[in-house]
Amino acid sequence: MTVISNVKQSLSTIKGIESQLSILALNSQDPEAQKTFHEIMNMMNDIKKDLQVRVNEMMLEEPQYKGS
Repeated sequence: MTVISNVKQSLSTIKGIESQLSILALNSQDPEAQKTFHEIMNMMNDIKKDLQVRVNEMMLEEPQYKGS
């Protein structure tokens, strides 16, 4: 597996975690738990953005990754 494949896999996993946290926040009855899920979801969103930037950089810097 190439480095870009690993980064893309990580990005996909982060998106799934972010989605699950959103569901947990919506389904939770406890306001404190909702707040915590939402805060962690925001952290995951920041990580997702960073990983997407890195994927874009890799695709620009490494010609062999174009089309991956």
